Amino acid sequence: MSAGRRVAVVGLGVVSCAGTGVDDFWQGLNSAPPEGERRVNDFDPSPYYDNPKEARRADRSTQLGMASAAQAIADAGELATDPDRCGVIYGTGVGGLQTFEDQVLVLDRKGARRVSPFMVPMMMPNAPGAAISMRYGLAGPCEVLTTACAAGTHSIGYAARLIRLGVADVIVAGGCESVMTPVGTAGFVNMTALSNSGISMPFDKNRDGFMMTEGAATLVLEEWDSAVARGATIWGEVLGTASNADAHHITAPAPGGAGALRCMQLAIDDAGLTPDDIVHVNAHGTSTPLNDAAEAEALNKLFGPNGPLVTSTKGVTGHALGAAGALEAIAVLLAMHHRKIPATAGWTTPDPELAEFRLVTGQAADWEPGPSISNSFGFGGHNGCVVLGPA
Repeated sequence: MSAGRRVAVVGLGVVSCAGTGVDDFWQGLNSAPPEGERRVNDFDPSPYYDNPKEARRADRSTQLGMASAAQAIADAGELATDPDRCGVIYGTGVGGLQTFEDQVLVLDRKGARRVSPFMVPMMMPNAPGAAISMRYGLAGPCEVLTTACAAGTHSIGYAARLIRLGVADVIVAGGCESVMTPVGTAGFVNMTALSNSGISMPFDKNRDGFMMTEGAATLVLEEWDSAVARGATIWGEVLGTASNADAHHITAPAPGGAGALRCMQLAIDDAGLTPDDIVHVNAHGTSTPLNDAAEAEALNKLFGPNGPLVTSTKGVTGHALGAAGALEAIAVLLAMHHRKIPATAGWTTPDPELAEFRLVTGQAADWEPGPSISNSFGFGGHNGCVVLGPA
């Protein structure tokens, strides 16, 4: 990053409808999208808890977060540092919605005395971060960000800043989400955010909304010199981050993608780079008409029509809300590792009304890994961008 200590990514973990674990996730990103609902099928939380009772006392969103964190921490290896210098910065858009809905029904059908005493600790948005810190004895900063669909990216950016500034040496960062509940789904349907066609097709002429999904992704960030000294496998480096607001509308993006444009430029500035240095963008690319149009315009204004290679992995994964940014940051790091950028699944028809940029379609693109941006733009006008570089 532009000042302070360097930040290495030393551990990755994924639970998603496209695959669980980084190998299966990468294979999923380069395969046909799942048919129907984008749920994480056959997920068993029990291996990530000491006993079944402990698992039952966690909302599904926390269970997913714990599973991805276990993978990432195992991948990171032995962390040679003081627990007080290790923290957790996690993101979620909503929190334990399934728990809340279940307990409302208990109240209605059985009365107040039957509402679970575990309802509040299960449904609170900070439950995933707290659970990870307790499980692994991480006694440093422990905070959870709830900035809608930008939360996963914001968690990585904030974690990187804490390491850069010397507040912590290791941060477990990421995001989780599970809101495919009856009320959650109905709310998104009735606001016309979800796809009627049942297809996620980012930047396609016929896009008609996003496919909601659930999942979690976790990255372990470590001060660079410490990671090198202990011989850690380094997936990549956090070069720069940015966060800003559209200050425009609760759901619609700012006209012309103005907020997104500023956020990308701020992240590039933070990395000490110029737009010409960026060779790849993992777009927010939700498959909604307004958001894709605004992001396309922002990309065109910043990079021109012949700028970096752009993809939206939401064509496969769907939109994981607060977990999306963490999933997509891992997708960028895996693209660097494999030297291929996955194609934008679901895209078939160019939209002549979109501003021009270089979208990867059809098949994965070979590339020489270099500085790359992962974008996340959330309801409320929350924008987050992170610039990642190869190891």
